[in-house]
Parts: sequence; C-alpha cells; structure tokens
Amino acid sequence: MKQHSPSLRERAIELMRQGVPNREVAEHLGVPRGTVGWWRSEDRRARGEVYRQPTDCPRCTGRDFDHVAYSYLLGLYLGDGHIVSKPKQNHLSIFCNASQVGLIAAAEEAMRKVMPNPGVGRHQKIGCTEVKSYTKHWTCMFPQHGPGKKHDRKITLADWQQEIVDAHPWEFLRGLIHSDGCRITNWTTRVVGGERKRYEYPRYFFTNKSDCIRHLYTDTLDRLGVTWTHCTRHGNPYNISVARKQDVALLDVHIGPKY
Repeated sequence: MKQHSPSLRERAIELMRQGVPNREVAEHLGVPRGTVGWWRSEDRRARGEVYRQPTDCPRCTGRDFDHVAYSYLLGLYLGDGHIVSKPKQNHLSIFCNASQVGLIAAAEEAMRKVMPNPGVGRHQKIGCTEVKSYTKHWTCMFPQHGPGKKHDRKITLADWQQEIVDAHPWEFLRGLIHSDGCRITNWTTRVVGGERKRYEYPRYFFTNKSDCIRHLYTDTLDRLGVTWTHCTRHGNPYNISVARKQDVALLDVHIGPKY
C-alpha cells in the first residue's frame, strides 16, 4: 500500500473541512478517493463528529417538490414498485417491461424530479428492467411501505398524498395503468344483411390483487366521471375494465401508450 506524507493528509483534511467534496480533493491531490474517504472518516471520529448523510427529501426538509411527477410515481409504486429498507441497503425499485424504453425513461425522470440528489440506475433482469433510486428517504415519500406484499396489508393514502392525487388525478391514473394496466383491442362478429362482419373495440384494463389499490384506482375514475366495471376472471375480481367509447377516448388523451 502506498504511504502518503502527513502533510498531504493534513492538506486533504483542510480542504474537506472547507466543504470540498472527496472526489475533488482526490483529483486535486492525486490521491485515491477511497483513501480520501478514509481520512475524512478518521477526522470525524477524532473530533467526535457524527456524520449525517445530506438529503433533499421533501418530507424531511420541507422543500417544495414536483407534485405532477410525484402523482405519476405514486401510481407506478403502487403498481409495480417496492422499497428495500435495510441498515446498509435502501432503494426504491420500479419494475418495467424491458422493451418499453419510454416507460423506463419516464420512471427515471419522475424519480429525479421528486428527489434529484439520490443516484438512479437501471438493472437488467430476465424480461424486465429494474429502475432503482438509492436513498432511505423513499420510505418518507411512500408511507405505504411495510413488511410483506402490498395486497396482504391495508393500503391508504396519507392526507398530503390524497391532496396531490386530487390535484393531479390523471397523472396518478397514468402511473397505475403504466404499471399494472394495459390498452387492448377486443373484437366480435355480427351478422349484418346476411354477412358476418368483424367489429373491433378498444378497452383499458387495470389488474391488481390489492382491494385497496383497486379502490384507489376506481375512486379516481369516479371523480373524473369515467365509467368502469369489474371484469371477474376465474372467480377473481382483480380486473377493472373501461370500455365505453367516450371513456376510452378520454383515457387515450390523458394516459398515453406504454412504449
């Protein structure tokens, strides 16, 4: 291991105490970043300083944040998201179809707009892409986090979350549909004038095992005047259908395709 002179270490500590980031100190002095980080840690320990990682969490700092992006991200989280909250591992994950690059980019953008400071990355898995943002403060933004699967526990929105959803309902629905929904084209045939003709009609489906999350979805549809129906399959009431022509057209305007 290369030994560095005491004067070099003292210079590094002096710069760090002035607020210069580790990376810049390392580049300026030609010292590995790991070494600079260790010097900083040792200096803090010697001075009895307790390190608290800086955060831009809106709930902890009281700062304003992008409510439109949050409403969309909330929908994504309730659909295909989860939070890992452990002493040495904290992140929000949104799972996206690997072929839907637009959805992946939208998930990343929403994370960065709500909390710009945490790092955001992509992890490829079989058939999907996991979009991850690393900070323990996502549990502050999503108090629905808890042990076990979301459909096995009660899911309700905090008052401040409901206010955001009420102000930006279409973004909330867009997040839910982009995660656990789809737009499909059904078809049927009818005999007209002695000739059998094929008729196609689009509809939106939202599928989620959680009664609570489905109610959040349908309550929002109700407030927007969108007609919906249960579409039970194999005895399971997990599917919500929007099929009326005018309602499908309205969702087409506000939701947009998953791509």
